[in-house]
Amino acid sequence: MADLSKYRNIGIFAHVDAGKTTTTERILKLTGQIHKTGEVHDGESTTDFMEQEAERGITIQSAAVSCFWNGHRLNVIDTPGHVDFTVEVYRSLKVLDGGIGVFCGSGGVEPQSETNWRYANESEVSRLIFVNKLDRMGADFFRVVDQVKNVLGANPLVMTLPIGREDDFVGVVDVLNRKAFVWDDSGLPENYEIQDIPADMVDDVEAYREELVETAVEQDDDLMEAYMEGEEPTIEQLKACIRKGTRDLAFFPTFCGSAFKNKGVQLVLDAVVDYLPSPTEVDPQPLTDKETGEPTGEVATVSADEPLRALAFKIMDDRFGALTFIRIYSGVMNKGDTILNAATGKTERIGRMVEMQADERNELTTAQAGDIIAVVGMKNVQTGHTLCDPKHECTLEPMIFPEPVISIAVAPKDKGSTEKMGIAIGKMVAEDPSFQVETDEDSGETILKGMGELHLDIKVDILKRTYGVELTVGAPQVAYRETITQAVEDSYTHKKQSGGSGQFGKIDYRIKPGEPNSGFTFSSTVVGGNVPKEFWPAVEKGFASMMDNGVLAGFPTLDVEVELFDGGFHAVDSSAIAFEIAAKGAFRQSMPKAGAQLLEPIMNVDVFTPEDHVGDVIGDLNRRRGMIKDQQAGATGVRIKADVPLSEMFGYIGHLRTITSGRGQFSMEFAHYAPCPANVAEEVIAKAKEEKENK
Repeated sequence: MADLSKYRNIGIFAHVDAGKTTTTERILKLTGQIHKTGEVHDGESTTDFMEQEAERGITIQSAAVSCFWNGHRLNVIDTPGHVDFTVEVYRSLKVLDGGIGVFCGSGGVEPQSETNWRYANESEVSRLIFVNKLDRMGADFFRVVDQVKNVLGANPLVMTLPIGREDDFVGVVDVLNRKAFVWDDSGLPENYEIQDIPADMVDDVEAYREELVETAVEQDDDLMEAYMEGEEPTIEQLKACIRKGTRDLAFFPTFCGSAFKNKGVQLVLDAVVDYLPSPTEVDPQPLTDKETGEPTGEVATVSADEPLRALAFKIMDDRFGALTFIRIYSGVMNKGDTILNAATGKTERIGRMVEMQADERNELTTAQAGDIIAVVGMKNVQTGHTLCDPKHECTLEPMIFPEPVISIAVAPKDKGSTEKMGIAIGKMVAEDPSFQVETDEDSGETILKGMGELHLDIKVDILKRTYGVELTVGAPQVAYRETITQAVEDSYTHKKQSGGSGQFGKIDYRIKPGEPNSGFTFSSTVVGGNVPKEFWPAVEKGFASMMDNGVLAGFPTLDVEVELFDGGFHAVDSSAIAFEIAAKGAFRQSMPKAGAQLLEPIMNVDVFTPEDHVGDVIGDLNRRRGMIKDQQAGATGVRIKADVPLSEMFGYIGHLRTITSGRGQFSMEFAHYAPCPANVAEEVIAKAKEEKENK
């Protein structure tokens, strides 16, 4: 069996363009996995193997690769930076034990880095920080360290200092060992010399080393006492302290370099081995109750001797067939084993198991706790499903995915594409849980829903290129919602008399606005049996079934409380169906009286702009009905945070580039629903009615 202490499952995550994929490429080159490094800007990197990734120079899917460094096995996942694909980062963090947060030396802590950092905090993942691109104009390591403190509220532990700035950046000083690593101009990672610290940096290095030692010894009371008494701890003792503090998230060891110029990456790899936790050192995954989703108090202990427990965290379709990526938390998985999918209750046989080297595959016959592998050709497994030993059924804590906020209607251009589109979309929904598809019953149109314009843009592109489906694409649609603003007390009677037994149900009820995000809640306070207990569920079902179709424009209704307090029934003619129909009629009758209101999705928008364009950007956001919440000046420009309705943000990136001469960037994510202004609501409702009539 493999020694688990020699495993490191790590992810690389950061803002768009901070250099994650390039850093991954360098790691693969240094560990001997690839002999020729591919560059992102040439569209040839190893982990970006989708056509769309190569063309746009962005990472869309998280790719997993395995490599070796100093006798340790590293499973590395390169994640996307774009906010539309945050779900990829979120699900990768779920199965990792540690991470490397990459920050751009000139851009610093950018909007998306904050989101990813927040996800990593929620997942309690230990991290190293790598400040990249120090060879760039305007790069400043110390400023980025300050931003990590102030913007992310994190505690960076400076482990290396840069030698030289921008074009003169030649290497780094290892603060712990007081050694300078200097690279020559060949651009090869192995061409470096270990030298004495440059004379002008000695004082700085000593100051940072003192800070490093003081922070590290706080992790060990005995060492701290000895240090107070003037005893210098050994390098081994300091490393043990740094390892403990990193694991407990007390601080984040911070390194610097330039991945593109091959400078400083070795020290990051050494740090992964020295400071990031192995699978056995991380809190084990909790097991949950299958029905309620509540923790059972048990955990999946990381050990090969336990029963098998594994989580499918990603599904990918490629030229070899469907690949299911699995993190094994405990036990052993062998080729030919029969395992149970706890979510569906069905068993599956493990056919081919492979270890991923980017888009290469190595066949495996066995894998064990701590491994991240892919299984070829699993039938009914979806993202977030637990795979376990049939004799020991269990459910691992599932993943929670955000709701899509934007949709487009698509139709195949010709008859032949219809069936192809159905199969292709089925595969794509399995791969990406934040991408949803539904068919509009009235018009028969297919509606694609996603996290943003880029997200849907790429999905349409994949349908066209990978699956050969030509589509006609409609304009993007916003996911509006409806709610009510006042309480109403009302009564509704459903009676129908035609030959034989009739139908009768009378309900007296109150409808009132619920707490924000409470959805639909139903309660019954009927006493004396005026509405017998067995009919209450039918009343609830009747109201609940109407919530998807609001009275204003047919959008789903949010945050409504219904209380049934009285009614009447007939010994012969009353039935569950009669009460369900009464509830549906009651909904239609009372909702308009309760001050129905249209809600629109509001986005957290985070814009970065050079200083000379701040006025234009703020003016433009105001015109889009945005509320400016905050602005922070940085060294290279200003960040503006605002809440803006999604309906006003279509095509924003093109407009932002125009007003900032191509230098502006932005990211946005869903924040909450808020009432629509009357003029906007009228337009939306009129449009919805017109569409209904046309159908």
